[in-house]
Amino acid sequence: MKSCTLALPDAAATEHAGAAVARVLAAGMVVTLAGDLGAGKTTLARGVLRALGWRGPVKSPTYTLVEHYPLSNLYLYHFDFYRFNDVAEWDDAGVAECFRDDALCLVEWPERVAGRLPDPDVAITLAHASVDATGRTLTATATTRAGERCIDALAGATPQTR
Repeated sequence: MKSCTLALPDAAATEHAGAAVARVLAAGMVVTLAGDLGAGKTTLARGVLRALGWRGPVKSPTYTLVEHYPLSNLYLYHFDFYRFNDVAEWDDAGVAECFRDDALCLVEWPERVAGRLPDPDVAITLAHASVDATGRTLTATATTRAGERCIDALAGATPQTR
C-alpha cells in the first residue's frame, strides 16, 4: 500500500494537487475525499474537474447529494454524503448505480456511507495544517494499482512532498 503526504499552503496548491491526480484518473475509479468542513475537499475536486476540461461551475454537492459532470471521455460523479444521518440512506438515494465501470466517482464524507461504498482506489484526507495556519495537509493512500498511479502523480506534482 503506497501513500504520500503533502503540505498545501493555499487553495491554489489544493487545486494543483487535484489537477495532478486528474492526469491518471480513469473510468471505474473511486476516490474518497475525507476531512472536516472547510478542509478543501471541494477545492481538490475543482482541480480535478478543471484539469479534465470542465469549464462550468464546480460547487459542493452538499444539498444535491451528487453533481454529474458529463465529460467527453467519461462520466464523473461528485458525491457529498455530509447530510446523511444513517448509512441506510444510501439505499434510499439509489446512488449505487453510479458506481460503474464507465464512471469516475469522487466521494466527500465517505465515512457516512461506510460499508456501502465500493472500496476506493485512493483515499485522500485533507486537514487544516494548524489552528493558526491557512494551509492544509493532504494524505493519500492507495489501495489498488490505479490508486498507486495517483500517489505517484501527487508525489511528482509538488516539492512539498514529505
